[in-house]
Amino acid sequence: MKDFRSESLSHDPIHGYIPFTSRAGLDEGEAAEQQIIDHPWLQRLRQIHQLQTAWWVFPTAEHTRFQHVLGSMHLASRVMGVLYDSLRETCPDTPSRGYVESLMRLAALLHDIGHGPFGHFFDQNFLADYGLNHEILGSEIIRREFADLIRHVRRSPNFRLEPDETLDPEQVTFLISRPKTAATDAPHWLRFLRSLFSGLYTVDNMDFVLRDAYMSGYSIKAFDLDRLLHYSAFTPKGLTIHERGLSALVRFISVRAELFRAIYFHRTVRAIDLELQDVFLDSKRYLFPGNPLEHLDEYQRLTEWSLLMEVARWTESPEPARRALGERWQQLFVRRLRWKMACERTLFFAPGESELSSVFSNAASFEAAVRAMLPAALKDIPLRVDTARHVHRPGTQAATAGQNFLFDPSTGKIRSLDDRELFRRIAISYRICRIYTTDNRYNAELAAAMDRLTYAGNADDTTNM
Repeated sequence: MKDFRSESLSHDPIHGYIPFTSRAGLDEGEAAEQQIIDHPWLQRLRQIHQLQTAWWVFPTAEHTRFQHVLGSMHLASRVMGVLYDSLRETCPDTPSRGYVESLMRLAALLHDIGHGPFGHFFDQNFLADYGLNHEILGSEIIRREFADLIRHVRRSPNFRLEPDETLDPEQVTFLISRPKTAATDAPHWLRFLRSLFSGLYTVDNMDFVLRDAYMSGYSIKAFDLDRLLHYSAFTPKGLTIHERGLSALVRFISVRAELFRAIYFHRTVRAIDLELQDVFLDSKRYLFPGNPLEHLDEYQRLTEWSLLMEVARWTESPEPARRALGERWQQLFVRRLRWKMACERTLFFAPGESELSSVFSNAASFEAAVRAMLPAALKDIPLRVDTARHVHRPGTQAATAGQNFLFDPSTGKIRSLDDRELFRRIAISYRICRIYTTDNRYNAELAAAMDRLTYAGNADDTTNM
């Protein structure tokens, strides 16, 4: 009979029961996945929302990055159940099933460990000041805090490592780090596995699309995960989807893009982001002492809970500057937003169309162009612009190119996904371009300026919501 002492279960609304190895019943000196899950760094993710600021707009979307990484870990096992045999066949030097599955599970569990309050917002508005992002910081946290535990993990709920195998923490950091260039001296099997973290469909984005769609109320089954996995395999080219699974992949890409439009880039969510950016940039010198790499203990304690509790006390501060900031935070808490959307246009970029040459490539050029289009009396009105960008097809970027392919059963050949019209029709990326003002008196003039910038006045091709 199975020894149930070495396994525990967590129940999840998306995946059902998620098994993980527990301390009881393990061999002496062996580390359990439970020890990593219960580690203060992992538990910290309970205090960071998965949806940055969208939970202020979608009341049920209160889920956290902790729930997401557990789901990603579970998906890593499901994916390996489908892909391991083809990986081993394609790359004969691939380690054992136990090694690969444990490596994937731990990378999925730890891939968000470097996130700060408000997730990617914190990357852009704090970590970037020190040349960091959550992946770079997360890799260093893994090296300093988890390396020894990782080396002592000997099994997943399904398989054991071989006696001569030891998990390499550096391989975990390799998997969770988005490639900056295509060149690497990592073994082929590890490079292929990386496509499951930075390719078109990954253990990360497959979980968050299902989870965010469900928790926000957008959809209870956003895409067909079973079909997408069933028709996937590794080939000598890399991660390859059979023609019969292409429609499931296209559906996944489309739903993910729609989640960005409808939820992550919702007009009020982005207005909140503008308010948050303003008050956070003025507040951050009070919130953290410096480079997180030099203050990891303090960074572990920095979460949305700690930050929001701290700034809530500032209204009673004897220091006038901090007290004024506290009042601004209070306005954000009750959603009294200064910025109101005046108009919106969505631009899609097809293959060969350069975004960099567009006036919308950055906020500064966009705002300058808008003001230049306005009547003289309106050129100095208070306004903010926003150019939310989503990449439909990350594999088209140089560093992540060559990670996803298509198997054509009619010819028996592995081809580029772009060979299929169904896939080629998907835009490379889009930008939702918005203008926000402090009141709505000049919406018509701003919309006219936007139309001249986007579609040369062709209002039939624009959207104003």
